[in-house]
Amino acid sequence: MSITFEVLHVCKQSGARLGRLTTPHGVFETPFFMPVGTQATVKTLTPEDIHEVSEGLILGNTYHLWLQPGADLVEKHGGIRGFMQWDGAVLTDSGGYQVFSLTDMRKITEEGVHFKHHKNGSALFMSPEDSIKIQEKLGADIIMSFDECPPPYESYEYLKTSVDRTLRWAKRGKEVLSTDQALFGIVQGGLNPELRQYCAEKLIEMDFPGYSIGGLSVGETKHEMYQMTQFLNPILPFHKPRYLMGVGAPDDLVENVINGIDMFDCVLPTRIARHGTALTTEGKIVIKNQTYESDFSPLDPHLKTPISKYTRSYIRHLFKADEILGMRLVTYQNLAYLKHLMAEIRKAIAEDRLLDFKEEMKKRTNYFKSR
Repeated sequence: MSITFEVLHVCKQSGARLGRLTTPHGVFETPFFMPVGTQATVKTLTPEDIHEVSEGLILGNTYHLWLQPGADLVEKHGGIRGFMQWDGAVLTDSGGYQVFSLTDMRKITEEGVHFKHHKNGSALFMSPEDSIKIQEKLGADIIMSFDECPPPYESYEYLKTSVDRTLRWAKRGKEVLSTDQALFGIVQGGLNPELRQYCAEKLIEMDFPGYSIGGLSVGETKHEMYQMTQFLNPILPFHKPRYLMGVGAPDDLVENVINGIDMFDCVLPTRIARHGTALTTEGKIVIKNQTYESDFSPLDPHLKTPISKYTRSYIRHLFKADEILGMRLVTYQNLAYLKHLMAEIRKAIAEDRLLDFKEEMKKRTNYFKSR
């Protein structure tokens, strides 16, 4: 198997896990956050930048790379790593989420999903086997099973049918995997604890090297998300990594680490950066606001990075002038902050004080205010 995982310490105060994930392209302390490199690029950043603001592991998007430039071309470059000149580790999603989120024009069948190209409308089809074969060509260290990500408030009948199909697809994908890439099963089931437990237990029987939790942060409340990760914590295998897909707000990272999660990814920090919202050690700020017009302090006074030399006033000017550099600087800041936050979280776990850390962060920032 291409990855190994061990739990190094459990926080006596919170129950959170400090672990070590070993992949063919790096060894990483968990919990960690992965920047999203949808099209084999983290928007506005070079691979050198990404090394500075990540743990050395990024996410690539199967659906988008399949459509453009095509998995065969990426494979000829030596996979995503050769294509984008990245020497760290890579995780790819299955394409399932995009199939369900990007178009209303789709038909889910037992064989797979018929849908239309989100840009030109051409007919497309993806099966669980297709997803695995595409991910093999993309060459990621960790890959995902093809699944359906159902809306959180669907009926029990819909969710049960969806979960059963996702389980059959997981089995089919596992059967055609011909590489030593680490294939994770994805736990679905909406907000129904019974279905979540059923899905998790069936996937555990299939013995995947790791388990993802999908279908959260898709419209439910934060409280509902935390309830579900807390519920799944004792069910998922202790000695295998748990990956919560598509979650990256600072408060969500802290709360879900407490609920036993080891791995995270999300487009949120890079997406909001391009609209002028910065994540800092003091909290979230919107740099385009008038209040920063004559602010000569750095974007984050308590986090020393290569962009600390620029004033808030200058960065605000870049956004007001529609200059791409503004997006680039705030993207760098947001990912640098999340890397810093996860390091602080790991330190707090090791020192058995993660709940204290959360209370300190509540007092120091505005991240927990939006509840």
